[in-house]
Amino acid sequence: MSDLTPNTICNPIRTPIVLTIAGSDSSGGAGIQADIKAISATGSYACSAITAITAQNTLGVSAIFPIPLEHVEKQLDAVFSDLNIVAVKVGMLADCEIIKVVAKKLKQYKPSFLVIDPVMVTTNGDLLLEKVAIQTLKTELLPMADLITPNLPEGAALIDSHIPTSEQEMQAMIDALRQLGAKAVLLKGGHLEQDENSNDLLILADSVQQLTAKRINTNNNHGTGCTLSSAIASYLAQGHELSKAVQLGKDYITQALQHADQLNIGQGRGPVDHFYALNR
Repeated sequence: MSDLTPNTICNPIRTPIVLTIAGSDSSGGAGIQADIKAISATGSYACSAITAITAQNTLGVSAIFPIPLEHVEKQLDAVFSDLNIVAVKVGMLADCEIIKVVAKKLKQYKPSFLVIDPVMVTTNGDLLLEKVAIQTLKTELLPMADLITPNLPEGAALIDSHIPTSEQEMQAMIDALRQLGAKAVLLKGGHLEQDENSNDLLILADSVQQLTAKRINTNNNHGTGCTLSSAIASYLAQGHELSKAVQLGKDYITQALQHADQLNIGQGRGPVDHFYALNR
């Protein structure tokens, strides 16, 4: 009988590790739960630091409990001190003090990639970020990002403008969004529901790329922003350059939306189908 241990007879695969820093969605469709599903489904390993616990379902959010600052910090120290985290996705941060703690720890540990989804409201319109915290987000965290992924209401809130109602008005936001300091901005056009296509703008320092996909009419779109940003972080961790990672993320969320109606979850806005490839 061989005395070789498992570690001597196999070569473990070095899995790209992605950390999600976000709030928990008790219904599983958005937040940390959606992030972990998207990161896993796109081929990376997900770990997490929870910033807030929401009482939430497909009909809306009924309560938010921010995690104590000391415990947010300890979660981040725990994962960064042990795991080889390549990319970080940041979602719901709830208040100014949590934003400051997360920014401090990201400056300390310096992950290779940082994707920030500036979560402010849910699909149902529930406020997830205190208005006074928006300025803290802009000064403390956004300038550190490789990519931020605002939808139209979030983009408008970040630059203090009205919400665009056309692609021309989206284009008019480009210069102001660049001034936020992130290396790139993915401005998502999903709220232009009158358009046949769902067009996003990838705003780089000296160019703008348009990503187009056929608009999918489904009520199961809970957690789309969380899912897309997490998928992009996953693809960045795997070594794809930014434009490619964004396109792969767009393709993934499009497929997850196309298959969403195969799910029957809850009485309101159900989740996308994160594991459509397995479920088929």
